[in-house]
Amino acid sequence: MSAVDEIVFQPARKLARLLRTRKLSAVEVMRAFIAQVERVDPKVNAIPTFLPEQALGAARRLDNAHRRGKAPGVLAGLPIAYKDMILTKGIRTTFGSPVYRDNVPEVDHAIVERLTAAGAITLGKTNTPEFAAGSQTFNPVFGATLNPHDLTRTCGGSSGGAAVAVACGMLPFADGSDLGGSLRNPGNFNNVVGFRPTPGRVPYWPTIDAWASLSVIGPIARSVDDAAFLLSALAGPDPRSPISLAEPGARFARRLERDFRKARVAFWPFEPLRVGSRGMRLAGNEMVPVDGRVAAVIARQRKVFESLGCVVEDAWPDLSGADEAFQVLRALGFVQRYAPLLEMHRDQLKETVAWNIEEGMRLDGPRIARAMALRSDLFRRMREFLERHEFLVMPVNQVPPFPVSQPYPDEIEGVRFATYIDWMKTCYHVTVTSHPAISVPAGFTDDALPLPVGLQIVGRHGDDFGVLQLAHAFEAATRAGERRPQVLQES
Repeated sequence: MSAVDEIVFQPARKLARLLRTRKLSAVEVMRAFIAQVERVDPKVNAIPTFLPEQALGAARRLDNAHRRGKAPGVLAGLPIAYKDMILTKGIRTTFGSPVYRDNVPEVDHAIVERLTAAGAITLGKTNTPEFAAGSQTFNPVFGATLNPHDLTRTCGGSSGGAAVAVACGMLPFADGSDLGGSLRNPGNFNNVVGFRPTPGRVPYWPTIDAWASLSVIGPIARSVDDAAFLLSALAGPDPRSPISLAEPGARFARRLERDFRKARVAFWPFEPLRVGSRGMRLAGNEMVPVDGRVAAVIARQRKVFESLGCVVEDAWPDLSGADEAFQVLRALGFVQRYAPLLEMHRDQLKETVAWNIEEGMRLDGPRIARAMALRSDLFRRMREFLERHEFLVMPVNQVPPFPVSQPYPDEIEGVRFATYIDWMKTCYHVTVTSHPAISVPAGFTDDALPLPVGLQIVGRHGDDFGVLQLAHAFEAATRAGERRPQVLQES
């Protein structure tokens, strides 16, 4: 193992301790991560805005302050590169759109304020699809981000650059956001952890709708423990966010070990869709198709939860209506944020972005009211289901990483899709319920270049810590997340 690898693949929590005790300097750490970005990123395109000199200057100032006796923050000296949807004062933020190619914000997002105050040092910005629309990270400003396990495949999205950077040791952890699966899906596709917290756990400011709760911010990391460590700095109340939860983030710095004997776990079973194909039942006769390679990896994990002492039962919640609620409320959000762009810059918008805005503009009061009522009832149904079962285990989404040349899958197992996000219903149906959910590495397919498959654990509303605890126990039992990307072996 090289000297650079000795640093960049250290657990983030341990690296922070080495920095705090001055066994490593911030400059040493930053130089190692800069070297890793320079070595690996040209192959994967995860950090298109890269600020090595700025980061080194901040590291020198931090080392000087530490020598003078100033107590370091919990993340002091650790690099961070923010998703290119997050406002960073004085640093270009494009949202992956040519409309904002040269946009330089005048304010920081709330999470930038928090992580900076905790001592994290900005190293750049991570790539995202245009306006974070779609779970395939490509845009006309920076191009596509590639999957480090197979460079011909997508890394997912919309926090794709973040997940790839973490998987490749270019960052110790990263922020991301999740509307329909944008933390969980790239975690799933890159063999890292992506955690969607309960809405309000991490403040969202500035935003055009302070009450919005479909999209949340959360951590991406190589381990569940490091995801919890970053969440401890991200989480906590903020008076500018009226839905922010009062519980301080420090709770997530605690140890995650727990005895899961007798914990009730619902394992969403696969059923024959037809001969030779698999699906998952949503309600009544409605079925969601699942790629057989994903189903094979997930089905094998049942015995892992049984080995932890969990009481595992075949069960699933009634999520009928989730599709309608999500599609309507998502379209409404696109109108809120981007409607003026449709009139002024229609020729510069990705087709799926324009479609989302136009769908929102066709909405009327009764449709929006129905979607809000459906969402409320979906929350009730999931809450009642998780009173009987403490956790729900299911796929993150329905396919493994697909070719990067393909904008999105249009069918699974011969079932054609109506929209460009139908292949990730197992993610966005959970979104609508407002319950915390995590993607944790579960294994690999049998492809020539094996592709990562993640497992999704859903927990009770507000029980983010419990979800992290079960994911941590599963991770320790499988050790699937320890497998490093193929691109590192070729470097």
